[in-house]
Order: sequence, then C-alpha cells, then structure tokens
Amino acid sequence: MRRRAFFCGLILTVSVALASTANAQQSQTSSAIPADMYCSGVISTDAVPRDSYLITGEQSNYKTSFQEGDYVYINKGASQGVKVGDKFSVVRAVKRYNDVSWYKWQSSLLRAMGTLWEDEGRLKVVVAQPDVSIAQVEESCNYMLRGDIVLPFAERQPPTLKSENDFDRFAPPSGKGKAMVVTGKQYQNQLGMHDIAYINLGSAQGVQVGGYFRIFRYQGTQDEKAYQLRGIATHIYGFGSAPSSWKWDKLPREVLGEGIVLRTGPNSSTVLITFSQREILAGDYVEVE
Repeated sequence: MRRRAFFCGLILTVSVALASTANAQQSQTSSAIPADMYCSGVISTDAVPRDSYLITGEQSNYKTSFQEGDYVYINKGASQGVKVGDKFSVVRAVKRYNDVSWYKWQSSLLRAMGTLWEDEGRLKVVVAQPDVSIAQVEESCNYMLRGDIVLPFAERQPPTLKSENDFDRFAPPSGKGKAMVVTGKQYQNQLGMHDIAYINLGSAQGVQVGGYFRIFRYQGTQDEKAYQLRGIATHIYGFGSAPSSWKWDKLPREVLGEGIVLRTGPNSSTVLITFSQREILAGDYVEVE
C-alpha cells in the first residue's frame, strides 16, 4: 500500500510539473518577444533624421564592426543635450544589391513602399563629453558600422499573440484589404515561422499594430515563384490530367499561414509570421483578417 501510494504521489507530482511547464511556455509566447519588436526593421516613406550617427568605436584600428558589449562613439555630446543613461536605437538604410525580381512586381512594389530601415541594436550612453558621447552596445540585432544612424530609443508595446490552434487552413476570403508578401528581412524570398515579412499595406490603409494578416496562394496561376519548368505539375506524362483546364480564379486558394503586425509605415507593414504550414514565398498574397 505504501509503495502504491508513493508511486501515485510521484505520478501526480510529475503531472503537475508538466502542466506548470506547459502553462509557463504558453504565457511566454503570449506576446511578441523583444527580439521580434526591436530587430524587425520597417519599410517607410517617412523621413528619418540623419544628423546623429556612429563615428567609430574602441579598437577601431582593426575592428570594422561593433556588437553587444562594445563601446562606440556618437557624434553628439553634452553640448547637444546628450546625458549619461540616454538610450538610442541604431538603424541603417539597406538596399537590395541583387535587383533580379523574384516575381513580376517586386521592384516596383519596393519602390512604392519606401526605404528599408534595418534595426541594428540599442545603445546606452556611459560618458557624455562636450561634443562626443561614449555608449555601450546593450543589444545588437546585427553588427553596427561607422556611419549608422542613431535615433532616440522609443519603447514599443509588444502585441498579444493568438493561439495557432485557431488557424483555419480552409478560411474563406475575409473581404478586407489584400496585398502581397513583397520581401522578407534582409530581402529573403523564402520565409517560415518566426521570420519577418514586409507587406505592401500600411497605416495609410488602416493597418494597425497587433492586427493579423492571413497568407495564401492562388493555385494554377502559371506564375510560379520558385525556379522550375512552367506548369510542370500539370505536364508530367502518366500522372493524369483533368478533362479541361481550370483557371486560378475558379480553384480554392491555399491558405499558408498567418502573421501579426509589429510595425507600420505609410504603405507597408512589418509582419512576424506566427504560423506557417509550409514555406511562404515573396509574391504570395495576404489579406487582413
């Protein structure tokens, strides 16, 4: 009896521990994490002040980049109002050096959305000299370079995530705003869960932080975005064919995943992909849920 009671108690203890761990994990994923919020970047037509920047940093006789823990120098000091303890964000305007479009409208959509500003990290001022400040890199999303733009740090409220259990792979069209996955962070063209996508719908079209986009793909458009023979799936001998051709607008769409809006520009949204069934490609479509 004692042995049975012991094992029953052990099983109960383990069950409670597992349940507590599951609840803790669920609470940890209830909102976007700081790395998502402060390293996501944004595409925007808004003007960004360029008068504050990184001059260089310690050990600059051989170091070409700076990361978390390094000390760097800013071209503003106490005479310009900088104080010890001030925090700054570091951003960089990045261009797509390979101008080959992944899909037909990619280049024109990117131009209309604006400039891609990449988040590089956060600084904290430790010494404010008259015209130069010394700051330590508190968080780095990527390496920092001489000439990177320095902006006053602003808190971003992490939006609440919804459970992926509610995802509907056969969801009908919402009838709301529709756009495209124009590109991804660092101009990625293939994306998945936890990746950042840039969408050509923004604050000017009513998109708000915390809103959700549903990501989908039309079938049979004959506009494949991955390199392959055109319409290969319907032309392989011996694998059958329908009696007649069905156009894309007569076929069910394929719902691929969904994502939450972290930031917005006038004509763009920065979206964290929170769930995906398979790869998401630049050129896939989105709609406001």
